[in-house]
Amino acid sequence: MLFAMIAKDAPGALQLRLDTRPVHLEHLNSLGKKLVFAGALLDADEKPEGSIVVFEAETLEEAQAMAAADPFVPAGVFASYEVKRWRIAINNSGAEFA
Repeated sequence: MLFAMIAKDAPGALQLRLDTRPVHLEHLNSLGKKLVFAGALLDADEKPEGSIVVFEAETLEEAQAMAAADPFVPAGVFASYEVKRWRIAINNSGAEFA
């Protein structure tokens, strides 16, 4: 099953995000095929203001654990985040998902 983590950055967290990014990317890469998509949400000035990460997981609890383990969470980059079950309606990416 697919789950999406939708996160909004804390106000003024850009430098913290940049400083934490290397370990954040290590974490995402460590997920292997459980990581489907990941990327920053951008503001009008093309600066990051949040993230969307899509996980493949057996349960909501597993997806929540993957989200909580993201170094951006304990570092305080995110003001808030939620994990929701996600279903693809249209896929023009060329990737195939179960």
